[in-house]
Amino acid sequence: MRRITVLLLIALFSLSMIPVLAQETTLTVIAHDSFNVTEDVLNAFTEETGIALEILRLGDAGSLVNQSILSSENPLGDVLYGVDNTFLGRALDNDLFVPYESPLLEMVAADYQTDPEFRVTPVNYGDVCINYDAAYFAESELAIPESLADLTDPAYRGLLVVENPATSSPGLAFLMTTVDAFGTEGDYTYLDFWAELVENDVYISDDWTDAYYGQFSGSAGSEGDRPLVVSYASSPPAEVFFADPVPETAPTGAIIADQTCFRQIEYVGILAGTDNVEAAQMFIDFTLSLAFQQDIPLQMFVFPVNQEAELPQVFIDFAAIPENPVILDPALINENREAWIEAWTEAVLR
Repeated sequence: MRRITVLLLIALFSLSMIPVLAQETTLTVIAHDSFNVTEDVLNAFTEETGIALEILRLGDAGSLVNQSILSSENPLGDVLYGVDNTFLGRALDNDLFVPYESPLLEMVAADYQTDPEFRVTPVNYGDVCINYDAAYFAESELAIPESLADLTDPAYRGLLVVENPATSSPGLAFLMTTVDAFGTEGDYTYLDFWAELVENDVYISDDWTDAYYGQFSGSAGSEGDRPLVVSYASSPPAEVFFADPVPETAPTGAIIADQTCFRQIEYVGILAGTDNVEAAQMFIDFTLSLAFQQDIPLQMFVFPVNQEAELPQVFIDFAAIPENPVILDPALINENREAWIEAWTEAVLR
């Protein structure tokens, strides 16, 4: 019965979201710089509810959380979109959100529902993986690496570019992948792995843009010469989607073997201190609706969490989803994140 109710909520979204109190409400949504939603989709929400949306972009996930903590006594907005599982623990420890359990969560797998108190709602996910330049490996007759350990082989010397985990979200995700794969104690740890990468001439970029478009040889328009880069499993369909003419095969691929990819989950939450709680709840429901969820892949190139959402054909044809991605407890990340980054900085940059 509850599933039928949820499906009716999705189908009759416009009828369930027109309270009189919302007619003159403006809702401020704090988001990361990559937040992108089709204008028609956002306009439909406003038309159906009377709630105007103001999007305030504040950098990456870390910046969102840090600025929201600093302004918690006088919040910058009503809703925060884009805190991910690498910074979720910090956000929850600082009581940034008020709970709300959306009825549309029934359409979301339990694996993504990290917080049992419903202070945040999962909205999308993506996998940070090593991407490769398919043409380079075909022409050089070099085998594509099958594991992280392979990257320390001299055969791959000077081929890899990664991002600094202190300044880059995918860089941080990749660092945590290495922590999971090699551990922090014993004869061979994640720091030993990184030391071998340095010996193997790894290139460290400050951000994803430089790594992918400046150093990686597989991206369109890049002048880079390194055929391996830390990016996303959804980067290959992006390469196809934006290509002109559209190729029959993707020019890049993602390595999705066990312990090579980190699953980033993004959440949306209602900021404590908002005067627009009911409007914010309606926006949370909206982010789980099919209209919003099916817009996500080709706007932000990540995956929707609503299991009823249909993927675009380019994702079906070219996106790779790892069977066993690395997923760390947000509390464990929060407890160790700064120590891991500091140890990495000492071992790799100094």
